[in-house]
Amino acid sequence: MNRHSAEKKELVSKLNERHDLSDSELKTLIESAEPDTELFQAADALRKKVYGEDVYTRGLVEFTNYCKNNCLYCGIRRGNPQVERYRLTEEQIHQCCEAGYRLGYRTFVLQGGEDPYYTDERICALVSWIRKQYPDCAITLSIGEKTRESYQKYFDAGADRYLLRHETADEELYRMWHPEEMSLSNRKRCLFDLKDIGYQVGAGFMVGAPYQTTEHLITDLRFLQELDPDMIGIGPFIHQKDTPFGHFESGTLEMTLRFLAILRLMFPDALIPATTALGTIDPQGREKGFRAGANVVMPNLTPVSARENYLLYDEKICTGEDAFLCKGCLEGRVYGAGYRMVSDRGDRIHMTP
Repeated sequence: MNRHSAEKKELVSKLNERHDLSDSELKTLIESAEPDTELFQAADALRKKVYGEDVYTRGLVEFTNYCKNNCLYCGIRRGNPQVERYRLTEEQIHQCCEAGYRLGYRTFVLQGGEDPYYTDERICALVSWIRKQYPDCAITLSIGEKTRESYQKYFDAGADRYLLRHETADEELYRMWHPEEMSLSNRKRCLFDLKDIGYQVGAGFMVGAPYQTTEHLITDLRFLQELDPDMIGIGPFIHQKDTPFGHFESGTLEMTLRFLAILRLMFPDALIPATTALGTIDPQGREKGFRAGANVVMPNLTPVSARENYLLYDEKICTGEDAFLCKGCLEGRVYGAGYRMVSDRGDRIHMTP
């Protein structure tokens, strides 16, 4: 074993034992040229220790691709005239949930752009309907930055969880990716408001995005330690041709998997998805994600006619499959990777410190 291999092995062992490293140690681990075999093995063993072989499902409903924001990396940014915009009707959203429940999903994720059409009253009506129809299900919202008062209304209507990727915890990098009217301080305010209200909160970041450095990514890890979210969603940056970042190279599978494993070792009880983006950059990406510590999948319930227009990035997979086929495909991938897809809500298992 060469010196670099021994050093990496020692760092993996230390991270597995202490669930933390110094900034300089993280930098060495992140930038290592050595294979990640032992890192993945440690992450997989830890997720099995906490969650067993269970992979939890989140039925995804992408109910609007209108967005008032103009983030430079996003395919549904308001400044993209190539997008065919849509909003699902209430009836369509109800049908998505009904189909998901029949397929065994016990968490629904209502995800959309920051669409002013969906007032607090409309969101609360949707949430209340789902809560009444499916009292045994978790309801997750992923609809962006709102006031604390709005978040409280959704929570009171029956929402349990909220997903809001912080994208980057570095102020300067955040400004490079977002329009002037958006701010990292407000994004963080939203996340802490959500936690304070009582939501199970999901945050996360992109890997391999424009202008991003190792130091930026370490800042993301430190922010997550401060926030302690229930779910951590990361994925590779994948460019979208009709955005200002359309000419940048996409992030890599290798680095994204490395961060999945690091996150599992730093946050043993976090819920970590193997994202569609992983499957987009590699046909076996999601399976590799499970073996690197991921334990959540998000099958798509959105009608196929609308799904092809919710393109945050280019070449997104699974835009042509109906919900039944999507479930069958994912179930096969999960079992093929050596795990099992389960139907319960999949709440976070809080470990004793």
